[in-house]
Amino acid sequence: MRFTGSIENIVVAITGASGSCYALRLIECLLDSDRQVSLLITDAGRQVLKYETGEDWSKDEDSLQHDLRELYHSERINCYAIDDFFAPVASGSAAPDAVVIVPCSMGTAGRIASGLSENLLERVADVALKERRDLIMVPRETPLNQIHLENLLRLSRAGAHILPAMPGFYQKPTEIAELVDFVVGKILDSMGIEHALYQRWGDAPEQDTNE
Repeated sequence: MRFTGSIENIVVAITGASGSCYALRLIECLLDSDRQVSLLITDAGRQVLKYETGEDWSKDEDSLQHDLRELYHSERINCYAIDDFFAPVASGSAAPDAVVIVPCSMGTAGRIASGLSENLLERVADVALKERRDLIMVPRETPLNQIHLENLLRLSRAGAHILPAMPGFYQKPTEIAELVDFVVGKILDSMGIEHALYQRWGDAPEQDTNE
């Protein structure tokens, strides 16, 4: 039986795939909606994040947590070291309501698909699957080879929600931020969290009240 409670405690995990901007925006939206966020980031994730966004998250977890709480003006974010198997989220008895791996590298997907738990991120994903919690994986890779596809299929069959970072264009975006919001909105949709990040198909566009 899958978890049917409200989604309040969410793990956001960042790996070394391209697309760290999706994670930053997701964290912002979750904190704005008063969700509790537990942040995990791999060493490769830190490197790509700095390269793509200029954000330096190379500090120890306590210092990073302090900085992020100030940045987001919220006390509802906790940071855990990638090798901290004593973190609460590592246990099925304290399983988070949802786990979002964004962006998700193919290496991470492959290790989770194989049942490995060599770091806290992989262990948390394993916990989500065994406890029937939402595991949302946002792969950002192209093209995909047969191994990638087979791993993603295996994860889907195990209960993971595979949500590739594929922005839509029917809302006629004019800025990169709109493309990011589309994908983040899809992630929030998967958890049943309300948002207004993009115009849904069939909805009338907002009218300019200054006309």
